[in-house]
Amino acid sequence: MSENTVKKPHILTLDNRSLLSLTGVEDVVGFDEQTINIRLSDSTLVVKGASLHISKLSLDSGDVVIDGRISSLQYLGASARNLRSKLFR
Repeated sequence: MSENTVKKPHILTLDNRSLLSLTGVEDVVGFDEQTINIRLSDSTLVVKGASLHISKLSLDSGDVVIDGRISSLQYLGASARNLRSKLFR
């Protein structure tokens, strides 16, 4: 990330491990019922669980709402994301 790039802040709200609301989303990189990969300005958020469903997605406003049984949330930093993209070209 260059020094001129502005980091867009994000807000994450998790309700009873079954409803996740997230702002500041740039893209949803990939998803299935067990894993959703969400690109933020400075990292990637990996949501894992069961019966995951994206009930709202608006990339214009940067909002995502996910429902299902959420078991873990993991942030991957920009360096991990860049390394992964180099490995899987």
